[in-house]
Amino acid sequence: MNKNIKLYIGILVLIFILILISDNNKQKPIDWRPTFSVNDKIPFGLYVFDKEIGGIFKNEKIQRIADVTPYEFLDSKYVDDTLTNGTYSVKGTFINISPNNNIDDQSMKEIMYFVSHGNNAFLSMVDFPKPLLDTLKIAYASNFLKTKNNSVWFANKKLSTKKYKAIADIGDYFSKIDTLNTTVLGYQGEPGSKKNINFIKVPYKNGYFFLHTYPIAFTNYNLLKKDRYQYTEKALSYIPKGNILWYTKVQSEEGISSSPMRYILSQPALKWAWYMFLIGMLIFMIFNAKRKQRIVPILQPLPNLTVDFTKTIGNLYYQEGDHANIIDKKIIYFLEKIRTEYLIDTTKLDDDFIKKLHLKTSKNEADIQELVFLINEHRNSYHDSIEADLIRINNAIEKILH
Repeated sequence: MNKNIKLYIGILVLIFILILISDNNKQKPIDWRPTFSVNDKIPFGLYVFDKEIGGIFKNEKIQRIADVTPYEFLDSKYVDDTLTNGTYSVKGTFINISPNNNIDDQSMKEIMYFVSHGNNAFLSMVDFPKPLLDTLKIAYASNFLKTKNNSVWFANKKLSTKKYKAIADIGDYFSKIDTLNTTVLGYQGEPGSKKNINFIKVPYKNGYFFLHTYPIAFTNYNLLKKDRYQYTEKALSYIPKGNILWYTKVQSEEGISSSPMRYILSQPALKWAWYMFLIGMLIFMIFNAKRKQRIVPILQPLPNLTVDFTKTIGNLYYQEGDHANIIDKKIIYFLEKIRTEYLIDTTKLDDDFIKKLHLKTSKNEADIQELVFLINEHRNSYHDSIEADLIRINNAIEKILH
């Protein structure tokens, strides 16, 4: 092995070891991304909730929807029965917990149809689908408040009189509701100031929608922080008994990367070591290739013998002074080109031929008439052609072909 190669490898290994040593004593920063993934143990993941949901909904069947959209899942469970005007083979409550609107419009329409058949939907989101808000006559607004004194609590004093401190800036709330049909279940705000509605129950045909604007309540950080898990349990206690259909597809996809390098890139030390290795290999290949690059030979292009042959034949005819023969070959070449490219019959060079050639080539009709006249004159002539005749016919043909 070349000494320089050994030196390069030694330097890269040394850098790799130094990065690992420096990172070993460095505290890994907390990942505060709101992934809401059932696989994430970071503060704003749903790992704890995923493990504890069975204890919250005791004796209830919990089905996680992680591979398809709500529309695909619910539509596959719909049974078209003319006697009952259609029904679903599954009954219960559809649950979605997300920091943003992760439900497409088609799926939202299917969820509403599912609820209209005597089922329920519990949606804890910061941004609700517009078709849902329009149908339920609900307006949405934002008024962000600092977390220092901001709290969330329930409207039903019998359920709980305690105000739970919020763990993040909150401000999204329901600014307008249908007071005749909507039941207010919870509020948010600062004690002593204006309270905003953040939890409601809205009837929709034969079922109910439970809309909640504080999804942070279901994250790892909230469930493990003092007694704030009680707020989560009480919020879910409004859900009627029955099967739970929990939509986790988007969160699951965000939580797990499909890259085969995900572990190396997730560790700062390994990530920088990998980048240094790639940079080092690139530099090595550039310098190594430059030193060993062979001289590329210059290949001379092959001579065009066809052109030389044509020039030779042309010179022979010209030197012999056989102008008539040259004119004949020019005319044959011209007529063959007309037949091949424009598909015009060249048996008779008359007015019909002139008109067709003019239409297909868009050349000057007078130039075409002149060329036809010269060709016919040459064919009917009994005297030897002179050089002037050759020049006239050649120029006339060039006007038409170029």
